[in-house]
Amino acid sequence: MSLLLRNQVLEMFDHAYQKYMDHAYPADELMPLTCRGRVRGLEPSRGDIDDALGKFSLTLIDTLDTLALLNKTVEFEEAVRRVVADVRLDNDIVVSVFETNIRVLGGLLGGHSMAVMLKESGRMVWYQDELLHMAKDLGLRLLPAFNTSSGLPYPRVNLRYGVRGPETRTGTETDTCTACAGTIILEFAALSRFTGDPTFEAHARRALDFLWEKRQRNSNLVGTTINIHSGEWVSRDSGVGAGIDSYYEYLMKAYILLGDDRFLQRFNTHYASIMKYISQPPLLLDVHIHKPLLPARTWMDSLLAFFPGLQVLKGDIRPAIETHEMLYQVTKKHNFLPEAFTTDFRVHWAQHPLRPEFAESTYFLYKATRDPYYLEVGRTILENLNRFARVPCGFAAMKDVRTGSHEDRMDSFFLAEMFKYLFLLFAEEDDLPFNFLLFVSAVDKSCPRPTTHREPGMGRPPLRAQDFMANNPEHLELLRRMGVSLIHLKDGRVQLVQHATQAVSAIAAEDGMRFMQEMMELSSQQQKEQLPPRAVQIVSHPYFGRVVLTAGPAQFGLDLSKSSSGVRGFVTVAEPYNGCSELSNGEIVAGRIALLQRGQCMFAEKARHIHKAGAIGGIVIDDNEGSSSDTAPLFQMAGDGRNTDDVTLPLLFLFHKEGNILLEALKEYREVEVLLSDKARDRGETLSKTDKYPSSMEEKDHTSPASLEPVDQSQLTTQEQTTDDSVLGQESVQPAEGLGSYVSVDVGEEPAVDGDSSSQSVDSLMADWQEDLAAFKQMEKDEL
Repeated sequence: MSLLLRNQVLEMFDHAYQKYMDHAYPADELMPLTCRGRVRGLEPSRGDIDDALGKFSLTLIDTLDTLALLNKTVEFEEAVRRVVADVRLDNDIVVSVFETNIRVLGGLLGGHSMAVMLKESGRMVWYQDELLHMAKDLGLRLLPAFNTSSGLPYPRVNLRYGVRGPETRTGTETDTCTACAGTIILEFAALSRFTGDPTFEAHARRALDFLWEKRQRNSNLVGTTINIHSGEWVSRDSGVGAGIDSYYEYLMKAYILLGDDRFLQRFNTHYASIMKYISQPPLLLDVHIHKPLLPARTWMDSLLAFFPGLQVLKGDIRPAIETHEMLYQVTKKHNFLPEAFTTDFRVHWAQHPLRPEFAESTYFLYKATRDPYYLEVGRTILENLNRFARVPCGFAAMKDVRTGSHEDRMDSFFLAEMFKYLFLLFAEEDDLPFNFLLFVSAVDKSCPRPTTHREPGMGRPPLRAQDFMANNPEHLELLRRMGVSLIHLKDGRVQLVQHATQAVSAIAAEDGMRFMQEMMELSSQQQKEQLPPRAVQIVSHPYFGRVVLTAGPAQFGLDLSKSSSGVRGFVTVAEPYNGCSELSNGEIVAGRIALLQRGQCMFAEKARHIHKAGAIGGIVIDDNEGSSSDTAPLFQMAGDGRNTDDVTLPLLFLFHKEGNILLEALKEYREVEVLLSDKARDRGETLSKTDKYPSSMEEKDHTSPASLEPVDQSQLTTQEQTTDDSVLGQESVQPAEGLGSYVSVDVGEEPAVDGDSSSQSVDSLMADWQEDLAAFKQMEKDEL
């Protein structure tokens, strides 16, 4: 298996690398959807993301050492010649010190190391340290950023003019992230050791020393953002993800590279605090540095996926296995790690720029345990990349993991790191072009390997899942004794997590496992199947089908997927708005689609009341202000445990943001007609025989509302079957395979998303996108 997977890695790398060289080089990055290079200043600004681009052929430099590692010596030699001949580092451009250091300076130094090895083996005899000379040139251009009283670098520097003077267009920043200032030592120390100039290493050490001195002395944690002049913490949140991640990574690896015990001592001090305060196995949740027992947020970001690999280097294998397995469950659910996700694995930020950190940790765990389970994890990564991210011109980042939509970007780290770790994962020792030695701490051979969940066993636990009520103190005490903790989420649902080590006895722990298994089976019965999202399409004047709101389905009532025409009607607000009692405006609701507010009773109860009033459909609008399908998966509304065959109308769910669009339209136009369907209809299909497009209508401002992405591509993952204030039934739960005693709330697996759009040309896609973007901006202007 490993040979086939290794060869697949090589084929995928070739596909991405060749497309970059053919269609993007010498640009910094490939834009895989439009198949051209991304040149800063010629494309619309993406904000801070573009600070990595310096017009220095970023992707090629970042990928140099990977070419050599993958035994592509011909391509490597040609790439080195191109870099030496073509790349200029004196550009009048402002770049990120952090990104330029790790990707460009690191790429030049890695390429130099590989070139020296190849020269010593009789190849590339022409090489005369050209990459090292370029690395020193770049290092000198980064040094002005360190000219601060604290020694912490400015976050940005002008490659030609430094940080002083108006021509630099930088040097006015006051804050930087901890990782930005603390992720310098490896490259700068290597540059000093290669060149014999201690200046670079000295500056990197000074920055690390300052961060160490500014740690919170009681918790021994560091914040996310710090003032580079005063040393005051600007953001006091502390975790192992974005903003801090590589600070910890570089402390450990600086000890490995340089042998300086101070780095290991500092890392161990921080690590003990991380495991005490931030680690809630298998989760890693941010806390406040001054109040480390107080959680700072209930979601995690994908950059923390590096941490299990770092734990392997530390030699702490058990928690590495647990956290990695949690991340794998999220990956299996969404195909990729969303940029941020909640503790119950729902999407918080839906993007995924093809980050390599999860593959990196998978590689480390395989090398530490030699468990073939991690080869299977690697195969899943490969399959998902090929199935969902591969496009004719490379691999495209995921704009939304829920819908499978793409973003026109292929970051340099995808080529440079993703394929490096995947190749190392599947390669045999003979496949490597040189003695690739990697420090890994001694591993306790008794560490558990990931396994599937155990059988529930014989006998009955003291509490049955079907009887459990979250507002019953006796039930909560029974959960505590079984090592099961209950977390109330902001949206009214609950999450159940079992820690067997917290049970009062081994028997109680086994009871807890059986309870969680019952809960999974109960939720599975209630959930039935993951239904796809539905669409609420405003079809009346002046929208005519152009506004499509992504809606969540109900597991009862009319199945819109079996209705060819959907349900079309005018909307009206139910009275009472919550729909929890008989409607007082039933004569108005009759024959219309009722708008209801979420909360205070079960969804099925709302449906029965509007059904009794004669409504032809219902839309439940979230009462949680600010909620949006842009940042969260939609609710899949479950029944109330009773037979719901009496409900024959369709009921859909809108988040607050989307619901507000509908309410504002109703407020302005009084009569608003919508189409409830399984997916958005073409605009022509939404017009009845009496509908007309006024010739002048398209030219008016209010006739260009949003046309959002086709909703039939996304998947709903979250089930709600409770009131908002108490939990009578339970969220779907599923053990994270391999966690043993740890069981976390899961929301099932999504069906594969078919992202093939080859039938549409790039030009037509771009034209549609531009039209919809303009419409969306106009809609915002009209405050709809």
